[in-house]
Amino acid sequence: MSFGLGHGRDLDPGEWGMDQKDLPPFDQGKWDPRRWFAHPERRFELEIGSGKGTFLLQQSPLEPTTNFLGMEWTNEFYRYAADRLRRHQTANARIMRANAVEFIRHWCPVGICSVIHLYFSDPWPKTRHHKRRVVQDQSLADMHAALTPGGELRIVTDHVELWAWYEEHAARHAHLFDRSVFDRPTSAGSGEVVGTNFERKFRREGRPFHAMTLRRREPAESVAHEASRITSPAASQVPPTRAM
Repeated sequence: MSFGLGHGRDLDPGEWGMDQKDLPPFDQGKWDPRRWFAHPERRFELEIGSGKGTFLLQQSPLEPTTNFLGMEWTNEFYRYAADRLRRHQTANARIMRANAVEFIRHWCPVGICSVIHLYFSDPWPKTRHHKRRVVQDQSLADMHAALTPGGELRIVTDHVELWAWYEEHAARHAHLFDRSVFDRPTSAGSGEVVGTNFERKFRREGRPFHAMTLRRREPAESVAHEASRITSPAASQVPPTRAM
């Protein structure tokens, strides 16, 4: 299936794009994506599901000392986004055609991402497809490991049922993350939450938006949080078989 994004023009990712299949086997060790940038020592942020690359194009010029890596699985969208980055000669943004969940779990080094952005992810509404959603118990643990101390997972969706899924998982993993209010990126336009193509499309359709930030808890914080939960009077009254 073609989305016709190139309008008959060849899409050239150039050095701005890479395919996951070109990575070394993950059993040979982690692969640090920061090495792809001219200044690998700089702050590093990762976007899951970059689509046409709008967030990368808008935000990266406003943060020239931050390196941005987008991940997009659909090949045509990946090529279109990479071609846009190439045409704009964006110095501090790159994109990879990859399954981001697999990349974070198998290739991403521990503690390198200051922010992981997850905006308007596919809701996979059918129950049998819920296992394909990005946010799962295991993926949250993997993202916690990939984040720097105090790093953030920033989430936005228009989908009510997916939002409930996010809230359920955030509550279940409160020992890993503190939930806080979402701060709009500086590139978002007036009245926008993020300013992606999906958001602009959904806004025209009158859909509401939901957003949260999950800040990584450090091990000592997690232990203290769990201890207080277990020893609190309210917790002591919970039957041991009650689902959390």
